[in-house]
Amino acid sequence: MTIQSTIDRSTPSAFLDRVSLLLDTFDGSANLTLAQIVRRTGLPRSSAHRMLEHLVQLRWLQRDGHDYTLGLRLMELGSLAVRQDRLHSAIIPHLHELHRATGLAVQLAALDGDELVYHEYVGGRLAGAVPNRVGSRDKADQVALGRILLAYNGASGESFDRLRETGIACERHTPIEGFGSIAAPIGPIGSATSALSLSGPSHQLPLNPPDPRLTEILVSTATAVWRRVNNHVVPTLQRSKTLRSTPHGLTLR
Repeated sequence: MTIQSTIDRSTPSAFLDRVSLLLDTFDGSANLTLAQIVRRTGLPRSSAHRMLEHLVQLRWLQRDGHDYTLGLRLMELGSLAVRQDRLHSAIIPHLHELHRATGLAVQLAALDGDELVYHEYVGGRLAGAVPNRVGSRDKADQVALGRILLAYNGASGESFDRLRETGIACERHTPIEGFGSIAAPIGPIGSATSALSLSGPSHQLPLNPPDPRLTEILVSTATAVWRRVNNHVVPTLQRSKTLRSTPHGLTLR
């Protein structure tokens, strides 16, 4: 009987439950023999052995003689999960502080091929005016967030050259008339896969030219997130030039 035929006759949920049961036995134990795994899981010895060997082939486990240990693939996935959680934890406080400082809607998105995927949104009082796009996609070259990421990932052309020079992208006509946005990459050229944007009505977010105070706080926040994620300690925002939203607009404090 082959490994594949064994898998095919198992329901997906039953097979995954057994794999999870096998992997859970390594919690607190570095090395385990087949006999120890069978005793801890209660699985038939032949079934446990077939699944263990299949997991070795997939690099989820390693076998050294009679001992099994967690494999490199699980370590790779675990490291990725830790990094993703660290990225999320590092970004969220910055998004809220950026919103509080500017009074504008803040969005976080990532590049996925030629598309942009929206991951986070903080809208406050603009939530009804600036749509929450979390979980949705756009063509990357159609929006400011996507264009700045394309520019920072090798897109060619004069317009992308200008974006690389300025470090920001502007969008004067969002889906809502009279609104606009500016976007800045999180990371340097060649490394940025995510970006932040500020969106709001034109009287709060002038784009011709862009308000240097807003571009400065957006870029500094994106830089702070990048350094935070990469284990560099920096202030959340440049305190000497923090923006404060007021009923009459933005002021420096």
